[in-house]
Amino acid sequence: MEELLDILSGLKPGVDFKNEKNLIEDHILDSLDVMNLTVELNDEFDIEITPLDILPENFQSVDAMYALITRLQDEG
Repeated sequence: MEELLDILSGLKPGVDFKNEKNLIEDHILDSLDVMNLTVELNDEFDIEITPLDILPENFQSVDAMYALITRLQDEG
């Protein structure tokens, strides 16, 4: 989880990612942020986030992203 928070803080400094639950709906993360984040998560966690995984609900919060990462690692 700390690695994920570090990546997010590097992407958008100053955002309280631990407590923010509507990153997409509140326009904190936009589509370009999600694409950049996808590349970083793939590299950091040795996973493959496919276009089918790039859904708003998978990037709405840190918990949602962590669940996606965990699921992809388990499937890998």
